[in-house]
Amino acid sequence: MRASTTLEQTRSPLLIRILNQFGNWLGKAGLPRTQFRAASLIDIAKRRTDLNDFGDGDFFEPLSRLLESSRSEARLNFIGKMALRTDVVRTLCNRLSMQRDRHLYPEIARQEIGEPIFIVGLPRSGTTLLHTLLAADPEHRTPLTWEVMSPSPPTSDKREQRIRRATKDVSALQWLAPSFQRVHALGAELPQECVGLMSPTFRSDQFDTMYNIPSYRSWFLKQDLRPVYEYHRRFLQHLQYRRNARRWVLKAPVHMFALPTLLSIYPSARFVQAHRDPLEAITSVSSLIAILRKVFSDRVDLAQIGRDALQYWSETTAVFMEERDGLAPARICDVYHHEIRRDPIDAVRRIYEHFEWAFSPDTEARMRTVLANQPREQNGLHLYEPAQFGLVKEDVESRFAPYCERFGLSTKVEKDQTERTNAVVSG
Repeated sequence: MRASTTLEQTRSPLLIRILNQFGNWLGKAGLPRTQFRAASLIDIAKRRTDLNDFGDGDFFEPLSRLLESSRSEARLNFIGKMALRTDVVRTLCNRLSMQRDRHLYPEIARQEIGEPIFIVGLPRSGTTLLHTLLAADPEHRTPLTWEVMSPSPPTSDKREQRIRRATKDVSALQWLAPSFQRVHALGAELPQECVGLMSPTFRSDQFDTMYNIPSYRSWFLKQDLRPVYEYHRRFLQHLQYRRNARRWVLKAPVHMFALPTLLSIYPSARFVQAHRDPLEAITSVSSLIAILRKVFSDRVDLAQIGRDALQYWSETTAVFMEERDGLAPARICDVYHHEIRRDPIDAVRRIYEHFEWAFSPDTEARMRTVLANQPREQNGLHLYEPAQFGLVKEDVESRFAPYCERFGLSTKVEKDQTERTNAVVSG
């Protein structure tokens, strides 16, 4: 008999199941439902902050599309509706506060973002561990979870209070989905993917990861993302005002989707691309998405998640392979998931050598301390099977054939695929 997968082991706490059932009963009884209108949530944010200037850039249409798709397609449960409303209002409040801060602290707009490093690659390819280790270098700066969640004020005022608030929010997710922390590292003071810097534009695949919103997804994939990356840069300036460093180290696989746009905002950017067998990567990210969506909806279509992940990442990878050839070889360093798992310090050392950075004994010691102090709960096994998500080896091989040939990868996996390493390694 095979071991049950992590997704099959995932179940919400009893209290949450009761709340969701109660919320479903309220809906059937015709009682008032959670508001999903952009104008209403914008008014709430304005009242909460006593501010009304959101800055330049349209966000009303993407917010409206997000809310309508969530209302009509996501099949959100009671917790999902409350989470979406809370997240949208918090994001709107942050946008208002950050715009005010740019007037109070004019130096924010004069912050220079020079030669940032972007870690990209198929999701679940070891990018999270690379990000975490590179963040240990005092020369580097990464967005931290707490400061992305509470970017205002742009100073260290109320720092401990903001960290406690972020810790509380992270703990809530850990309670809602206990198995999620075995799949992806969570922590208020850990480096965070920089998709969070794009969320105030409401053009972000972060929402699609959490909710089944195909109409919004289809619309988002057709958009000009230059305004999104412009806001990404504004957010970085905001964070850099509080604490600067020699270079920013940023991470999000989605950056492969818009390389020319990213380079139009960060023309001196450099890249680390992590590689992994596509069938393993696509199955793993499908499992992560399914575990997360199950928190917010009681009806999750696993086959759809697998189809969407395979289509998006195969197309994105093919486009990125062509576009990265326009970069000078010195600007991009390739590393492999199996190398990161076997010896993460050696993989990092190769990155330093490629970019001709000094890898001091102190920096190595800091990174080894990070490895030694990973939370014990992140040492669990992430178990998954391609068949859960309708993924077929031959189909994945066909779609990723040029990528696998170029980088010497195989799509072969064992019948019961297991990640036998820290969950943080595969993120």
